[in-house]
This record gives sequence, structure tokens and C-alpha cells, in this order.
Amino acid sequence: MAHVELSLSEVFVPSGGTPTEQEYDNIERWSATVSSADEPCLLIDSQTLVLAVSATGCELLRLGVPEDVIGLPLLDGRLRLLDFTAYRGELAVPEIDKIPPLLALTSGRLARGLLRIEAAEEGSPDATVDAISTPVLVNGNVAGSLTFFSEV
Repeated sequence: MAHVELSLSEVFVPSGGTPTEQEYDNIERWSATVSSADEPCLLIDSQTLVLAVSATGCELLRLGVPEDVIGLPLLDGRLRLLDFTAYRGELAVPEIDKIPPLLALTSGRLARGLLRIEAAEEGSPDATVDAISTPVLVNGNVAGSLTFFSEV
């Protein structure tokens, strides 16, 4: 799978005759895009509720199927994040706040980092994914974050 990085800073810049951000809900637009995407991606709102996730995103993050996680908090127990030590301990709360989807929400900026996802089955290898997140703005305020993932 190829890794593509996108700059989302000018994606929805209004030009003559196009609706402004206030006239068209960025969250709805991104939700439809993420839901139908072939790439592993995730959209959460400012309360960390999953608004949309691609099928490949669910597979990579070991979340089941999109219908199982839409509307639930991202960290409701389905997403099992591990630290990068040999011990493979569960990620501590201060570190969870620094994962790209959450950091993009709190900082209002692009965030990137590696995540270690616990294996779905005993004896299977854990997944390491590269995550890049951008805040999604509505009326100039951070309303969510959009994250693209790539397996490392």
C-alpha cells in the first residue's frame, strides 16, 4: 500500500460562487468521504465520538466493522493501544492524549505519530501504524479531526 500525505489547508477555500464553510458542513462532507474511502481513515468529533471510519481503517485498527464503532467514543475499549516497550503495556493516559487524532483536536494543528495496536488474536503480531491527523474546522472552530493511517 502506498503512503500518501495530503495538505488539507486549502481544500475548501471558497472561490466565487462556491458555498462558504458556514453554508456547507465540513463534518458531513468529510463523513461521507471517509465512509466510502478505500484508504484507512477515521473521522472523530470534538467529543472523540467516531463519526466515520473506512472499512480498511477498521481492519487496520482492529475495530471490527464500521457499523460497530460509529457513534461510540474512539477509546471505548475497542481500540487497544500499546506502548513501544518489550512489555507491550497498555498506553498510559498521558500518552493517549498525544495520539494524533486527539492531539489534532486539542492543538488545532496537524499531528503525526506512530501507534501500536494490540493484535486481534493471541499469538498474532501487533500492528504499527503511522497516523497523520488534521483538525476539521466548522465556523472557524475545531469540530473534529480527520486521520489517515498507513501500516508500517
